[in-house]
Amino acid sequence: MHAQLSLNRTSMQDSPWIHTRALPSARLRLFCLPFAGGSASSFMPWFAALAPDIQLCAIQLPGRGARFGEPAIHDFAELIEQLGCVIAHHDDLPYAFFGHSLGALIAFELSHHCVRTGLELPRHLFVSASGAPRHRVGAARYDLLSDRELLAKLRGYAGTPPEVLENQELMELLLPAIRADFALLRHYSYQPRPRLGIPLSVLAGRDDQHVASETLTDWQSETSATCEQHRFGGGHFFAFEQADSVLELVKRKLS
Repeated sequence: MHAQLSLNRTSMQDSPWIHTRALPSARLRLFCLPFAGGSASSFMPWFAALAPDIQLCAIQLPGRGARFGEPAIHDFAELIEQLGCVIAHHDDLPYAFFGHSLGALIAFELSHHCVRTGLELPRHLFVSASGAPRHRVGAARYDLLSDRELLAKLRGYAGTPPEVLENQELMELLLPAIRADFALLRHYSYQPRPRLGIPLSVLAGRDDQHVASETLTDWQSETSATCEQHRFGGGHFFAFEQADSVLELVKRKLS
């Protein structure tokens, strides 16, 4: 958690929602949206690989990191409205979205928010470790599990270090935000709308047991632009296990 608190900020980050570093030569921003229980710190190691022309902007949701004292958001629509305001205040450069797992759904709905409100649209949408949103029906009620059951589920995703899961005091602090994120997933309601006109890249781990392969193809029905699938070695958190390969793809698509 100390690493989250010590991240450098530029004048762009008067908002607590964004963690980044100054990059005067940036031609484009990549807003990264976290997985359930994740934080901005998960993406900040990517900064150097994207510089000097792409500025990584990691989104920090309430209830974690430097925002630990703020109540977490449980309502999906409220989260999208607030993030829409953040994007509107930082639209001086072209931008793209990268969302992992829960973050992929947030990025998708945030793109529709931009269409609906007349904001500049993202140049590209990267959706990682997530089936198409139309398949997000009846999500598991992980937010209602006991602490012990929820910890068991987190171990199954293999995205939280074992030493963190075994630290009871730390997990008591982290679980409320994790529950809030799973509540976002459970309350998510897909609404059919006209297709986005945004190029879309679907990223998936070959060994991801939490995303069925058949749910990936339907991302194509969400955009009238190009939609390509890309597979990587690893499980649900392949994007961080195979960061070099993932970022090479991101840079190629945004070139």
